[in-house]
Amino acid sequence: MNIANSHTSTAPGSRRILQSRLYLYLTEFFAGMAVMAVEIGAQRLISPYFSSSQIVWTIIIGMIMIAMAGGNVYGGWAADRNPNPDRLYWRILIAAIWLCLIPFLGKYAIVGISAAIIFSVNADYLIIAAFATCLLLFVFPLFLLGTVTPSLAKYTMDSLSDNGKIVGTLGAMNTIGSIIGTFLPTFVTIPAVGTNVTFLAFSGILLLLSAIYFISLGTGKVLRCLGLPAIIFLIACPLGYKTDFAFWESKDGLLYEGESVYNYLRVQDSPSRTILSTNVLFGVQSVLEKTDNLTGMYYDYALAAPFLTGTDKENPQDVLILGMGSGTYARQLLRYLPGTKVEGVEIDRKITALAHEYFQLPPEVPVTEYDGRAYLNETDKKYDVIMVDAYQDITIPFQMSSVEFFQSVKGHLKPGGVMVVNLNMHGTREGGIADWLSDTAASVFPEVMTVDVPGNTNRELFAGDKDMKEHLAGNLSAVKDPQLHNLLTRIAGSAAIYHPGGRILTDDKAPVELLGMQELDGLIRQESEPYKEIYKKEGLSGLMKTL
Repeated sequence: MNIANSHTSTAPGSRRILQSRLYLYLTEFFAGMAVMAVEIGAQRLISPYFSSSQIVWTIIIGMIMIAMAGGNVYGGWAADRNPNPDRLYWRILIAAIWLCLIPFLGKYAIVGISAAIIFSVNADYLIIAAFATCLLLFVFPLFLLGTVTPSLAKYTMDSLSDNGKIVGTLGAMNTIGSIIGTFLPTFVTIPAVGTNVTFLAFSGILLLLSAIYFISLGTGKVLRCLGLPAIIFLIACPLGYKTDFAFWESKDGLLYEGESVYNYLRVQDSPSRTILSTNVLFGVQSVLEKTDNLTGMYYDYALAAPFLTGTDKENPQDVLILGMGSGTYARQLLRYLPGTKVEGVEIDRKITALAHEYFQLPPEVPVTEYDGRAYLNETDKKYDVIMVDAYQDITIPFQMSSVEFFQSVKGHLKPGGVMVVNLNMHGTREGGIADWLSDTAASVFPEVMTVDVPGNTNRELFAGDKDMKEHLAGNLSAVKDPQLHNLLTRIAGSAAIYHPGGRILTDDKAPVELLGMQELDGLIRQESEPYKEIYKKEGLSGLMKTL
């Protein structure tokens, strides 16, 4: 079948752009590139709200595959029923316009969906919200892009004698485009210009692809087909570019908002402190306290670790921080324990840059850009204290939660050394993620001690040789700072020796995402109950007044 003879609605000469097949192959290439760019962009768009866990990735990939499968079926049926390329390029044009609206409208939709689900279900908030978000925002445009391959197969085949070659070429162009669409957003566009502009850029590519096709059909088609889409795109670009992830937050004191290869990053300043957030819904990840007070957060409680050790106190202690962040714990150590030798490991170089620019990270503190566990595998140095601060909301690296990891940490401690771990969700139920991590650490270390941080969900876990509480009590008299002395006294009174229950995480089996999701469900349920009661009694108006 010759494409020039297969369309009755338009004269053959009006589609000369398709007769060499080159433009059809380019269409396949850019469609494949856009699909993967949307998949990467989708993860970055919803991660600041729902985390970047394996659960979220699974939902995104699964929903996109469903959308593509549906598009493949419909595209083949539509091409057989009416093999007019105009219809395909219309679908690509509609997909382009949908994608250009996501940076502006998508974040409002995510917050609205999250609020509705919290008030309508009692469990699995994260899963349901992520499914609903992907269904609303991404399924339709990717369904339309899924129609490209079967439609192009119809348009490019002249006879059965060369159909294998044609299908193979189309598949190769799609795959090459997909490869570029995977690497380009991750390593170039998202770190350089952000998720919003990435969506707008790939929307623009699809729009241009359709525009060139319709322009080739004549001036009459241009105005009818491209006028309204072009206006929508031009309006969507500035709106999408300016929309913040935390759009409800005041811009007062906003020092930085951007993205790295690994994280969404927001630096907010106030008269008393500067804070770093990597997730818009889960609070503060790092803080620079400008007053003479302690931070009131888990960093303060982690200061007990050097006083729990049984190592030689005559020499300055060596401390390694896995998950340096902006250096809050490092600054605390140097302030309250002058002379401490601190070094850190941080996988995100952008966070380290922000630490130097906004958080006064001391220049004498070296930071290695590396994964925490991989770093331990590469060094033979031993430390008095190793701080593990790599857990963020439910995004807990499984490789830094297993018994093998804790064995590696223990192997890098001096005799009498202590590991301190920030468990960012201390638990609303028996057998939660905090218990699994505590049990796993207790299977490696002779003694594990925990203390909950008042006012938030953090729990500090200390692991080392026996008699840690005795070491703390014996070192209290040497603490001159009254704030620190009072804090350590409270820790000595409230810390509890942990009694393990035999729940072990391993490199082979560490369901940290599911455990974390269950814990998050409990925390959301706990925090949302008062608001649900207000909604039941006073309705939406009462709830809005409370908020």
